[in-house]
Amino acid sequence: MYRDEILDHYKNPRNLGTLENALEAEGENSSCGDHCHVYVHVEDGELKEMRHETDGCAISTAGASVLSEEIEGVDVDRVKELNRDWMIDKLGIEISPMRVKCAVLGLKTVQEALEKD
Repeated sequence: MYRDEILDHYKNPRNLGTLENALEAEGENSSCGDHCHVYVHVEDGELKEMRHETDGCAISTAGASVLSEEIEGVDVDRVKELNRDWMIDKLGIEISPMRVKCAVLGLKTVQEALEKD
């Protein structure tokens, strides 16, 4: 059902944890109970670090993990422009319409945190 890489990100999420003095936001997917708390450190218009605490299904956890690797070092304005298609492409698996909210939970939460800057 899921690619081995997605299962690895689910079982061993990258960049798990918190950051001090970071922008923060919390997101939820009420349709399946996923919860994501993100922490981002921004410096000179660039997203330097991202950490997350995600409690959810394989897709939401893997999504936040993959996202954390992909956006470090990226211009904040670029991160704000990323969309669901970009996130689904990065996951590299078929995502049913019912699971799209799971896949983009981390991305939407990071974008919410960046709006606080």
